Formats: sequence, structure tokens, C-alpha cells
Amino acid sequence: MGNSETDSELVLVSACLAGYPCRYDGQSQTDERVVRLVREGRAIPVCPEQLGGLTTPRPPSEIQMGDDGEVRVVTIDGEDVTAAFLRGAETTLSIARRYGARRAVLKQNSPSCGVGRVYDGTFTGTLNDGNGVSAQLLADHGIDVRSEDRI
Repeated sequence: MGNSETDSELVLVSACLAGYPCRYDGQSQTDERVVRLVREGRAIPVCPEQLGGLTTPRPPSEIQMGDDGEVRVVTIDGEDVTAAFLRGAETTLSIARRYGARRAVLKQNSPSCGVGRVYDGTFTGTLNDGNGVSAQLLADHGIDVRSEDRI
């Protein structure tokens, strides 16, 4: 992230990448580069799914296209959790705005945080082009979102 002009700007990061055990399975996906940003006070960890009111652990969720053409987020058990994902995305955007974050490093493939690729809704490990709910909302509001492989 080493641009001296923007090094002092806060970056929004997926909390699981910062070492917080907030993934659906109660684990983290620690990335030492993200941990360092948080320790240096340069990043704000967020978990949009928890911010939306979902528990940890929780059933895995994926983005699906509904019969009516609407995008939904559904658990492996068939529960529609779209409202929680939208609530978490709005809260995440609010945090970004409050702290002036113009960049975000988010967990790839996640139905909340995925950037460029997300699981296809079949729970088979298949990826489709697209963004997670929070990643899309942040991008729609001018925030530079990228996955951990593009720090």
C-alpha cells in the first residue's frame, strides 16, 4: 500500500484478515500484512456479517439469483440472510465515511467482502465474476476495494 501521499489515510480491512475469528466457521484468515496495518493504526477492521447482526459461527452463505431476478444471500440451509448482509454493508460504508477511508482490503470470495469473484450460490466451491454485498456498496460509493492478494 506504500504510496507516501496516502500512507496516513486509514484503510478499511476485513477483520478476519486482521486475525479476528469472525469468519462463518469461527476462524480467522490472518494476513500478516493486514495485521501490521492494524497494529500501526493505519487500518480499521470490520466484519460486515457481524455488523449486520449475524452470529459467529454461522452457516456458510452464498449469493444466489432469486426466481424473481433479485440477488439474494442464502445460507447452505436455505435461509435468506440478505437483510443482514445489506445492513452490514450499510454499516461498513458508514464506518468508512466516518473515518475517511477511501480504500479497503477485503477477504476474497466472501459473499460480503469478495472483490471480483464470489461463490456462485451452489455451495460447490464454484466461483463467478462479481463482488460481495459490502464490496459492491463500497465500490459504488467510490472506495477503492481490493482483495488481500492485491495489497
